[in-house]
Amino acid sequence: MLLQTLNPTVMKNIILFIGITFFANAAIAQNEVKSQVNATLDAWHKAAAEANFNNYFDAMTDDAIFIGTDATENWTKTAFQAYAKPYFDKGKAWSFTAIERHVYFNDDKTLAWFDELLSTQMKICRGSGVLVLQKGKWKIKHYVLSMTIPNDTSDAVVKIKAPIEEQLMGELRNKK
Repeated sequence: MLLQTLNPTVMKNIILFIGITFFANAAIAQNEVKSQVNATLDAWHKAAAEANFNNYFDAMTDDAIFIGTDATENWTKTAFQAYAKPYFDKGKAWSFTAIERHVYFNDDKTLAWFDELLSTQMKICRGSGVLVLQKGKWKIKHYVLSMTIPNDTSDAVVKIKAPIEEQLMGELRNKK
């Protein structure tokens, strides 16, 4: 009955206010979830820089995959742990700092995918991957690290890597 007695302008303002409030709350929730994913990735990179083996690998799912810059680097979590352990044991693994990151989500915010540009000892690298929400915590399920190659230098880079990768391509074709 009260709504019927309100003039049309007041009614429009109430509806507009409700709509704005709804969308503002959705945007705040989206930013909160994005902040959680960013914090997870930043902490993961920090754990490597500090050679904190447990924190680094605890940030990954048990069935995680890590793909490195070399064509032969496609590791399960267990294989990646074996590869990385000597680096962590020396007290310094690698130091990656995100200089740009884009994060995206599925509709129910239980899956996130991202791409990031990183400042590294190899200069700019690109990381991309997938995180899943497990028991209220974001975990890295898949990560791909790649070196960026400026377009103007790609011919020179191909000349350097061609002999190594021609042999590898032959070996991989023979495995089929």
